[in-house]
Amino acid sequence: MSVLRAADGKFHYSDGSHKWIPPDSGYDQEVWNEQVRQHLHRHLRNEPPKVRVRRVIVG
Repeated sequence: MSVLRAADGKFHYSDGSHKWIPPDSGYDQEVWNEQVRQHLHRHLRNEPPKVRVRRVIVG
């Protein structure tokens, strides 16, 4: 599970998806892209390793 900080809201839509378009039309897209990438990296650092679960169904 990732950790959301108070300042992370600017990177998310209400459904939790990430905003790849800057909030202001005058904002530099390349700067915004880098900020979102860093934000995503913080998500990954805070997530525990993913474990693949396989179920065997005996019928």
